[in-house]
Amino acid sequence: MNSIRLCTEKDAAGILSIYAPYIENTSFTFETETPSVSDFAQRISTYLQTWPWLVYEQDGVIAGYAYATRHRERTAYQWCTESSVYIHDDYQQKGIARALYSSLFAILEKQGFRNVYAVINLPNPKSVAFHESCGFEYFATYEHVGYKLGRWKNVGWWKLTLNEYGDEPAPPVKFSDLEKDFLPALFAGNLAQIKP
Repeated sequence: MNSIRLCTEKDAAGILSIYAPYIENTSFTFETETPSVSDFAQRISTYLQTWPWLVYEQDGVIAGYAYATRHRERTAYQWCTESSVYIHDDYQQKGIARALYSSLFAILEKQGFRNVYAVINLPNPKSVAFHESCGFEYFATYEHVGYKLGRWKNVGWWKLTLNEYGDEPAPPVKFSDLEKDFLPALFAGNLAQIKP
């Protein structure tokens, strides 16, 4: 059975099996040490208080995941978030990333976030093309902002607007407080995008 669903702490090991090679072998993430399963489970639990974290599961195996997180600490930034999506190598090019992002962004929109940012370590033409196909627009590059695997790295920033800005915006709704009755239909609709 295949499903898009909310992540739980029990998914930590499956997610780490996807994420650890990116930490250890690439600069696509600036994380440099693979967290323990228990530490990663705590990360999931903490994020889910405020932002959604989703997984795509196929026949009992986590094939991909997507989540949102804080953009910056100060209160005035609270309407902005950053997104990430990772897909296991064996499940690439099936539309899983797009289905996860479609679900993630619909939730963030309901929560009241205005902007979602994609932060892409460059060069990464595959990620750039994917994010731009999802409607993200490039706006800045931070040059030589990180050092990993023996090289200084540039990071590009892309933005997707989720809601109108308006005056006197209400604070975004924490994910833990969000009414979630719309999720089954959302997940089912986006699941249909994924190729068998």
